[in-house]
Amino acid sequence: MHATHDPAAPPAPEIGFDDFLAVDVRVGTIVAAEPFPEARKPAFKLTIDFGPTIGTKRSSAQITEHYDCDGLVGRQVAAVVNFPPRQIGKFMSQVLTLGFPDAHGHVVLAHPSVPVPNGGRLF
Repeated sequence: MHATHDPAAPPAPEIGFDDFLAVDVRVGTIVAAEPFPEARKPAFKLTIDFGPTIGTKRSSAQITEHYDCDGLVGRQVAAVVNFPPRQIGKFMSQVLTLGFPDAHGHVVLAHPSVPVPNGGRLF
């Protein structure tokens, strides 16, 4: 399955509720952000705290158009926490940080509108 950033793309095929439940989307707080100059596309290395059950995980995120490292620390984000880790250069990305494309295709992070406890699962 391939995700698209095209807002005019048709919806994905219908799935069952169990398929939705198989994707574990949790909220966490970014505790560290650093440049990732080795990445092919501009990106940051994020360290995200998902609370005591899941712990701290790392993610590579192509979010350099709207964010800077200092402004990311303390921000809550949504991420898929049950994909297998993915090697990106010398960096191991453990979770997929989620966002939506703006009008130019640049990522805008998905996050709760009010603070919530780290580790909360999307439903």
